[in-house]
Amino acid sequence: MKLRTTTPASIPLVARLTLVAVSILVVVAIPIQMTQKVFADQYDDKINALQQDISRYQAEGVRLNAEATTLQSALAQLANQKAEIQTQIDINQVKYDQLVTQIAETEQKIKSNQDALGKIIADLYVDDKITPIEMLASSNNISDYLDKQEYRSSVRSELSSTISKVKDLKKTLDTKKAEVDKVLTDQKSQRDTLAAKEGEQNTLLQKTQGQEAGYQQLIAGSQAAIAEARAVQAALTNRGASTGGYKLVANGFLPNYVTDSRFGSWNNSNCPMVFGYFSSIGSNGDGGDNRGYGCRQCASYVAWRINEEKGYYPSWGDARNFTSHGTPSAPRAGTVAVLDAGASGHVAWVETDPYISTSGMLKGQTVILVSQYNFDYGAGYGMYSVMELSVNFFDHYVSV
Repeated sequence: MKLRTTTPASIPLVARLTLVAVSILVVVAIPIQMTQKVFADQYDDKINALQQDISRYQAEGVRLNAEATTLQSALAQLANQKAEIQTQIDINQVKYDQLVTQIAETEQKIKSNQDALGKIIADLYVDDKITPIEMLASSNNISDYLDKQEYRSSVRSELSSTISKVKDLKKTLDTKKAEVDKVLTDQKSQRDTLAAKEGEQNTLLQKTQGQEAGYQQLIAGSQAAIAEARAVQAALTNRGASTGGYKLVANGFLPNYVTDSRFGSWNNSNCPMVFGYFSSIGSNGDGGDNRGYGCRQCASYVAWRINEEKGYYPSWGDARNFTSHGTPSAPRAGTVAVLDAGASGHVAWVETDPYISTSGMLKGQTVILVSQYNFDYGAGYGMYSVMELSVNFFDHYVSV
């Protein structure tokens, strides 16, 4: 014989189950939603404020880049770049804090819903011990019996819905944890970049002893190269401004390229940029990469990438010369993007076919993802970067 529930007769079982389900929704869902909105506003406001700081640093970088080549302007440019990198680090920290909070909230939601599930399942188990005949016998009339059956079905439906919510929350949790890992990786890259920039500043001060005369002597004979490097970067900045800006996806140093034995293995210390303007020393002792390109320059990287992808090493000189050596193409993955900037130009490797951007300044525009070296995006010249750019950013696309 099946046992009846021990629930007091004064509180109908189905009514009690309904109250449990309602209380779960009231206690669990509403406060968490309110808390989540407060935290989202708090973190988003911080990120927006820091993004505005970055915009100011970028504008200041453009202004400083146009100044005369002096020790003071070089130090100011380095200080500005360091401030922008530090701000990006601060943004990553806020994103990390936000994700940690969201993970904690999601875990609490999962626990609360699991506790609720346990309660509903336990009550349903007791309820299932009551046969339809027993339920009919305990009902005042047929209408009361039908109401009980309907409530039992409703609670089962709520049980199914809550289980689905727990599964969705677990998926969200996994996504957030993956985002945290990415932010931490980006944070490490940014800190390495900042350290490199601080090292560049210290080197400059050591070599010039903080004196203008020392700086001018150091860059004597390189004024034309410095002017050209500045002209190209100014053109890149202007093109970005006219096509919606850029979205930085990754940055720092590309290990495979930097340690490629065909280049004589170089890095920031043995193949530095001269105070952010042009390559020096290099694998051949004269700023070159032993392949006919300037060390850590855009053309050097794209030539290396062509060899990696196509199996041959081109010797095409300046970046803008790449156009005449390739076949005109629509922008698509595996092509070379060329900008006719200054006397030398700029090239990048196209990583994706065109797509519609879903975030940032370029949201809603048709964009491509490119990888490149020596686009001064704030971390300084001579750095690797992956960027989302408008398809209209470049003048030409060529298949090689």
